[in-house]
Amino acid sequence: MARGGWVLAAVATGLILAAMGRQQLASTPAASTVVPKRIDIPALSLKAPLMKLGLAANGDVELPPFDKPSTAGWYTGSAVPGDSGASVIIGHVDTKSAPAVFYKLRDMRPGEIVKVLRSDGKTAQYEVDSVEKVPKNRFPSDRVYEGQGLRLITCGGAFDWTHHEYVDNVIVYASLVT
Repeated sequence: MARGGWVLAAVATGLILAAMGRQQLASTPAASTVVPKRIDIPALSLKAPLMKLGLAANGDVELPPFDKPSTAGWYTGSAVPGDSGASVIIGHVDTKSAPAVFYKLRDMRPGEIVKVLRSDGKTAQYEVDSVEKVPKNRFPSDRVYEGQGLRLITCGGAFDWTHHEYVDNVIVYASLVT
């Protein structure tokens, strides 16, 4: 093929690839703007709004503010409930003066239902698989942040008055039903 033929073929191939690339970019969905809005746990008579939680400066997951004890938080580094992956929702067990949103979380039992209402109008429904209480210094990060399903986390166990915190975490593991 003459030199001009190669140039023409290269230009044509480049135009085709560019057109295909534009088409692929156009069909690739943008980052999801869907967020969880509310958590409902019928067995605990609990309906609570959800707020977004990121990472604190020290790298730990943020906690909902103590001045909003009836609000739980969804960790934005986890999956949106109902989507593939592990979804993490955190709430306080109590405040200095009263029970908070996840006060009764330790009472959850396998088979009970947890619903998470999303901003797109869909509801992700989960069934509780297990509930565990673990020492904070042995927090099961791999089980919580990897895999599939919903994880609900609060404090529990004995209260350490010296450090002003509970020594354990209560973690509910649940699998997506719908």
